[in-house]
Amino acid sequence: MTDQTNRATPSSGFKFLLDFGPLVVFFATYMLASPVTIGGETYKPLVVAGVVLAVLTVIALAVSYVRYKHIPTMPAVSGVLVVFFVTLSVILNDATFFKIKPTIVYCLFAVALLGGLAFGKYFLAKLFDGAFHLDEAGWRKLTLRWGLFFLVMAVVNEAVWRNFSEESWVTFKTFGFLPLTVIFAIAQVPLMQKHAVEQEEEDGAEG
Repeated sequence: MTDQTNRATPSSGFKFLLDFGPLVVFFATYMLASPVTIGGETYKPLVVAGVVLAVLTVIALAVSYVRYKHIPTMPAVSGVLVVFFVTLSVILNDATFFKIKPTIVYCLFAVALLGGLAFGKYFLAKLFDGAFHLDEAGWRKLTLRWGLFFLVMAVVNEAVWRNFSEESWVTFKTFGFLPLTVIFAIAQVPLMQKHAVEQEEEDGAEG
C-alpha cells in the first residue's frame, strides 16, 4: 500500500499522450502506407500499421516505466497482446488476427472482472492500481458495470470489423474505442463519489 501511495503518477495529459499517441500514428500509417514487400511477402498497410503500433506501444510502456517506475496493469496486458497478435499477423500475413485483438482483450477483462465478482473478488481495484478507494458495495457495482461494458465493447468490435470496411474499422479503433471508454468512465463518477472511502476503511473492508 505504501508503494502505491508514494508512487509518482503521470499527469492526465501525459497519460493521454501515451495512450492515444501510438493510435494516431497507427491511423496515419495505415492511411499513408503502401503495401510493403519483404522477402517475397507483400504486407498490406494494416499489417504495416500494426507493426508501427506494436513498436510505439512498447516504447510508451518503457517510457512509463522509466519515468514512473511502474506500468499500469491494463495497458501492460493490452500491450503484450498487441505485440502477440501483430506478430501473428506478420508471420501469417493475415491482418485478421490484429482485428480480433480488441475482442480478446475486452473478453479477458470481462471474464476476469465478472468471474472474480462471482467469487467476491474485486479485481477492478488492481486494474486501476489504487487510483481511488471505494467501499465493498461500490467495488461490487463498479466491477459489474465495467465487466458488462467490456463485453459490449467486444461485441461492438466484432460487429464493426466483420460488417464494415477495413478503413472503417481502423477509424473506429482509433477514434471510437478510447472516447467511448472515457465517456463510460466519466459516467461512473457519481457512483464512485457515492461510495468513496479513505484507504484505511477500504483495507478494513477487504480484510
